[in-house]
Amino acid sequence: MKKFIVTVNGKKYDVEVEEVKDIAGEKKSPEETATKNEVKTSAKSTPVEVKNEVKDGSAINAPMPGTILDVKVSQGQAVKKGDVLLILEAMKMENEITSPYDGTVISINVSKGASVNTGDVLLYVK
Repeated sequence: MKKFIVTVNGKKYDVEVEEVKDIAGEKKSPEETATKNEVKTSAKSTPVEVKNEVKDGSAINAPMPGTILDVKVSQGQAVKKGDVLLILEAMKMENEITSPYDGTVISINVSKGASVNTGDVLLYVK
């Protein structure tokens, strides 16, 4: 069995996948066995708590799907309520994403040119 951590809608799951042997006893990659429809998997998923430095911060989420045109802040930068954090283009319009409160940027999860969906975490402010 191989173990993987899979993220689905922002939740992390610990997944175990069983390797399948070919008739001749050779191990095949999951891609090879999937193409032959011979995959027999035993998947067990349980939520996993991920520990990182952004746990104490508050996430700033994308209010709508779009493309990041510019990131106006850097990690560790102090921001005030109303400061522009980044520019999000949606439906041919440039939208300023501003800080909802005073704090410090502790993590930036997007970069210029990235596509985001509604609710994606853009950055964390503490």
